[in-house]
Amino acid sequence: MNDNELLKKRLSELSQRAYERGFNTYSEFLNMDEISTALGLDYPCAYLLFGGYEGAERRVIGFGEELENSAFPICCIKIEPLQQKFADTLSHRDFLGSLMNLGINRNTLGNIIIKDNCGYLFCLESISEYITENLTRIKHTSVKCAVITNDFELVLNEPEEKEIVVSSLRADAVISAVYKLSRNQTAELFSKELVFINSKAVTKSSVLLKENDIVSVRHKGRFIFCTELRKTKKDRIVVEIKVY
Repeated sequence: MNDNELLKKRLSELSQRAYERGFNTYSEFLNMDEISTALGLDYPCAYLLFGGYEGAERRVIGFGEELENSAFPICCIKIEPLQQKFADTLSHRDFLGSLMNLGINRNTLGNIIIKDNCGYLFCLESISEYITENLTRIKHTSVKCAVITNDFELVLNEPEEKEIVVSSLRADAVISAVYKLSRNQTAELFSKELVFINSKAVTKSSVLLKENDIVSVRHKGRFIFCTELRKTKKDRIVVEIKVY
């Protein structure tokens, strides 16, 4: 049984358990491919995806009735240098690499947001104590870890609003304009299944984008398609997007 089939089996078992026993169940963190698979399954009960904050790419799926974001077994750990003045410049790869060196399962970890040379790690509550006790160094920098218990300390980067001109509302046309890619480069993204719209993998490049669609392009980034604004004199379309 391959990884995809194992995932389907695990999610089906979680949903069935929630349905039969009347309590909520939760998966580990899912990546975009796994979320796309999860959204294609039928479940006997309600479900909700959440990654610790609105717009997270890596998310946990919860099954059951009256699911709320606050009930998900997710916490946020702030990882910061003991002495910022003498710290290395730390990247996402640096934070993730140090976590992997602790022998942690990647599925227990969500997104990592870097701000002011600090990392904000979303993870399962079950692994948070191990991380705070054992993660003491990233590259050559000594760090301290603490679970954030309120929402005021974490300031997420807001997406940047932009206006772009496109030939049509087709996904390939918009992606080409956003990332300044050729038609062949964009076609390759779809053929390699690197494009996700609202967390679902998309291989058909001609699909039309709708208001508030969230488009993720692996290795490129993510943007929200907001709305069509107007047409130019040459009958091209001006659209508003928000780019992360």
